[in-house]
Amino acid sequence: MKRINSMLYITIIPLLIFVALFMFVPLFTMISGSFQEDGGAFTFNQYKEIFTNPYYWKAFENSILISLLSSLIGIIAAVFATYAITRFPKRVQERLLVITNLTSNFAGIPLAFGFIVLLGNSGLFTLLFRQFGIDMSASFNLYSWSGLTVIYVYFQLPLAIMLLYPMYHAIQDNWKEAASLLGASPFQFWKRIGLPVLLPGIAGTFSILFANAMGAYASAYALTGSNYNLVPVRIGALVSGDIFARPELGSALGVLLGLTLLAAMLVNEWLTRKVRRDLL
Repeated sequence: MKRINSMLYITIIPLLIFVALFMFVPLFTMISGSFQEDGGAFTFNQYKEIFTNPYYWKAFENSILISLLSSLIGIIAAVFATYAITRFPKRVQERLLVITNLTSNFAGIPLAFGFIVLLGNSGLFTLLFRQFGIDMSASFNLYSWSGLTVIYVYFQLPLAIMLLYPMYHAIQDNWKEAASLLGASPFQFWKRIGLPVLLPGIAGTFSILFANAMGAYASAYALTGSNYNLVPVRIGALVSGDIFARPELGSALGVLLGLTLLAAMLVNEWLTRKVRRDLL
């Protein structure tokens, strides 16, 4: 038995090495780099510049705003969409989940390119509507803040559905039958029983969506370049260098972005525990 346990420990060593090399080493490098000057000397100047420069404050404001907005729209749409999926036969549900899973992986540069082909200035639907005398550019511009929000919602929605779908199976059919026998309407059932059961899961999913949107880079950059001031775009510009690279300042922004996500996770954990405690 001891020999088997030793072999199990040995087999997990490659995984630990992989995690160390691709997670902890970059994390340590980023944190240590955020406290260095160009010459390598220890300094707080990177953080001082971020906290005193309104340009970087605006980047965090924009990122938090679009993350909250897209996460809120995504979670509301996903609650109804997931419920609708559960009403289909099991075979149809499985096919819809396969499509949803494929859609959730369609992000980044391919997603931005797809939207440009369909809704760009010379996109398929833009030209089609123009043939019918409808000018889409008068009410919607893909390369604006509204277009960016639509793309964020697009890759948030499938992820939310995949996370919420198992939670609906926690609501048993006999609960609905018992509530119906006691005279409760479907609305009353979901208000008093269904929604409170789902609420902790919805809160947790919202937190994941927020973190997912805060760290999104490729789609936003491919669509708008550096025209919109978002934290991931600023980090990319500082690391790659639009004019000249400043990886130390980019590392400091990355650390603050990570702390923002950690704070959001802690707030979500507190809210989830509070909701569960109130339900008991």
